[in-house]
Amino acid sequence: MQSRLGGASLRRHLLAAALLVALTAQCSASAGQGEDSSSETISLLATNGQPFPWNKMRLPSSVSPLHYDLLIHPNLTTLDFTGSVKITVEVKEDTGFVVLHSKHLQISKAAIQQGGGGTSPLQVLEYPAYEQVALLSATPLVTNRLYVISIEYAANLSESFHGFYKSTYRTQEGEVRVLASTQFEPTAARLAFPCFDEPAFKANFSIKIRREAKHIALSNMPLVKSEALGGGLLEDHFDMSVKMSTYLVAFIVSDFVSVSKMSDNGVKISVYAVPEKIDQAHFALEAAAKLLDFYEDYFKIPYPLPKQDLAAIPDFQSGAMENWGLTTYRESALLFNPKTSSASEKLGITMIIAHELAHQWFGNLVTMEWWNDLWLNEGFAKFMEYVSVNITNPELQVEDYFLGQCFNAMEVDALSSSHPISTPVQNPAQIQEMFDDVSYEKGACILNMLRDFLTADAFKIGIIRYLRRYSYENTLNEHLWESLTNICQSDDLDEGRLQGDGFCARNQQLSATAKWYMHDELDVKTMMNTWTLQQGFPLIRVSVHGKEVRLSQERYLKGSDPSQSSQYLWHVPLTYITSNSNTVHRFLLKTKNDVLFLPEEVDWIKFNVGMNGYYIVHYEDEGWDALINLLQKNHTALSSNDRASLLNNAFQLVSIGKLPLDKALDLTLYLKHETEIMPVTQGLSELVPLYKLMEKRDMSDVENKMKGYIVQLFRELIDRQTWSDEGSVSQRMLRSYLLMFACVRGYQPCVDKAEHLFQEWKESDGNLSLPSDVVLAVYSVGAQTPEGWDFLFEQYRRSLFSAVKSQIKSALTISRMPHKLQWIMEQSLQGDTLKTQDLPYVVVHVSKNPAGHKHAWEFLKTNWHTLVKKFDLGSHSIAHMVTGVTNQYSTREMLEEVRGFFEALEESGSQLRCVQQAVESIEENIRWMDKNLDKVRGWLQRNHL
Repeated sequence: MQSRLGGASLRRHLLAAALLVALTAQCSASAGQGEDSSSETISLLATNGQPFPWNKMRLPSSVSPLHYDLLIHPNLTTLDFTGSVKITVEVKEDTGFVVLHSKHLQISKAAIQQGGGGTSPLQVLEYPAYEQVALLSATPLVTNRLYVISIEYAANLSESFHGFYKSTYRTQEGEVRVLASTQFEPTAARLAFPCFDEPAFKANFSIKIRREAKHIALSNMPLVKSEALGGGLLEDHFDMSVKMSTYLVAFIVSDFVSVSKMSDNGVKISVYAVPEKIDQAHFALEAAAKLLDFYEDYFKIPYPLPKQDLAAIPDFQSGAMENWGLTTYRESALLFNPKTSSASEKLGITMIIAHELAHQWFGNLVTMEWWNDLWLNEGFAKFMEYVSVNITNPELQVEDYFLGQCFNAMEVDALSSSHPISTPVQNPAQIQEMFDDVSYEKGACILNMLRDFLTADAFKIGIIRYLRRYSYENTLNEHLWESLTNICQSDDLDEGRLQGDGFCARNQQLSATAKWYMHDELDVKTMMNTWTLQQGFPLIRVSVHGKEVRLSQERYLKGSDPSQSSQYLWHVPLTYITSNSNTVHRFLLKTKNDVLFLPEEVDWIKFNVGMNGYYIVHYEDEGWDALINLLQKNHTALSSNDRASLLNNAFQLVSIGKLPLDKALDLTLYLKHETEIMPVTQGLSELVPLYKLMEKRDMSDVENKMKGYIVQLFRELIDRQTWSDEGSVSQRMLRSYLLMFACVRGYQPCVDKAEHLFQEWKESDGNLSLPSDVVLAVYSVGAQTPEGWDFLFEQYRRSLFSAVKSQIKSALTISRMPHKLQWIMEQSLQGDTLKTQDLPYVVVHVSKNPAGHKHAWEFLKTNWHTLVKKFDLGSHSIAHMVTGVTNQYSTREMLEEVRGFFEALEESGSQLRCVQQAVESIEENIRWMDKNLDKVRGWLQRNHL
């Protein structure tokens, strides 16, 4: 699942789960440790007062499903549905009951049948706190026998974004049309049908959907036949699915239309959308066909289904979902119009499609055993976005952006409230919280680090072995590490074919720097467990003494308690270059301290080449001075990623008191010569938050000087930008970013040009075609007047293009008119013209606006219970709002207000991981400002600013 919300941040634009959980003890998201805490002696009572026969949140293993025969009949007028399911189960241990998941389903009948015998009724007991029902049999169920459980039930279509839920869209004529779609990951299949709703309970599914003739039905598998039932109803029968987990089941009833083509390997690809937007589906169709062919060839495993549908859903909480054979997307994550979509949107859509199609292998074909190892799905899919798009669409220059994923993950992972990649989770809220930057971005970054260390060829052979070994099964961390070990030894799956290019023979003669091929062969499991089973990441301290380089490692941790990091140790695959050699050298640091020896003395040394490693580096003694001097004299001596990583590392070191702020600011002076996208955007990412902290404290003097410094730093680069869509994708994205920054900062040449273009566009009644890469800057300037804001909102209301709507929405949140900002948040909550799916994005953007940050915080507090009901406690949407609205506060008053609000919530609201992160971030901001504010002021004065 692509769980990131759309946004204006360059590094976040690629980013985009569901389960309604009341504010109960279930939201203690940092608590659950694997097995349910209930002891065997605790008895639970069902809703009717009878003893419930099971007392754990995880289902018993005594019964396992083999096949579901599911019939669903939604009514899009009354907004409810009826269903019946027949589950063929195998009994693994003698038992008198079957426990499965069910939530908000009104079960009217349950029965059981063995073999060809008659059916017997089952008593139904419900335990809503665990979202379980127990089916009690009058006669024992016997080991190794098959039974068929039949259940009839009814429910309402969900009003949230998960389960089987209602979505609507408005036609150009103003008619509101209703459709129904599913979102089951992670724990919401139980809202649509009674099931064994855990990923390890894989089964085959045969699905039938009843619908009106004016609608179509879609599901994971192709349509086999449609039967007329009378009364205007049709029943669609879909082919039986492959063996899969419940969270991958999907069905849609809608009036969608489609465009289709065959992939080179013979898979039918179709893109579905509302009729008025189907002409925006062609880009996704071509991208999906190319990417699916790539994955089949890369993984050397054919895509196992005859079709792959991609559906654009008008209401969708996350970015996209990998349902097998029927991937679903936000409209903005799938639909593309060459005239209105920017370069970043083109890249973003391609990446999201690449992510979901990677899941067809990583996640769908091979699935993690339990949600604690979600990263095996999401980290791989995030990583494969870059591998696949880099090869299939080289013009998108995707390699420019990977290190941004690691910086994003490190922001979260530097807090004590972070968590290991593999973390015990139990209840639905805890499971939802796993869909975060650690599972996605950190997971992708450590995979990239491992591939860089093993070599791309060795890594590829290992993951192909992993997929072949565990097809249609469930895996743990160690299964991946075992598959990446001894890759040149054949096993039972004819691995020899993988060696046909002579890779293994060719590499027997490799030098000892390729650690994989040394006689003391690399222990992948031991190495990677240090990255997946403990939280955080290492800070590598480097001290050069002649030819001797002394190395040490410690945990990088923000906060006031350094003792928390003392027991951490990683196996760190270090890479480095020097002033005398641009060859990438490697060194595996497995101890707290070590020494490496250079062949000769050097002027400078740069570790973590290309930022391929998930660690930061502190150059002690004269190390930073040498690198700062290098950048000021000849910045292109280092790659753009190396320059960006130095900027990031320097400011991270300031945060923990390892480097003086003056030194980090001195480093930024070289940026006036910078032209590459990643160092520029990283420089802005380090400097802009400094004045954002000041905006919340009403410190206009130093705040304005800092803003002036940043504009001065990039003025020449800004002035060189054309107001066009010319250039490479990276050049276009950089242009969009710079012009947006300059206009919002009030740089007059930018404002004048934007005002002129906005006036021309307004006089054409929105018909003038503006360059797509500069419209955000133009709209943002236009949104500063009441007339301009109202005109923009009307254009938003009328537009059929997701790109246009997204750009206008961003501009509307940048207005300095508080009443407009309040109104747009309220409209998003209502969900009529502005979709509620976009509310988290709107609230966070308003919170970044100096005119709106107080309103955003009040809005979050006032509507907390409504937001939790709509988006789910533990969801990325809630976390995004909690951290996004609060992470620029830096006063003790706001710290106490934020802490007090969440502590006052029922039960364990304050224990949500996102709340802990929010509090930690404010505490860090306070420490930073107390220590560094005067230093910022002094540095700016010394540099005549």
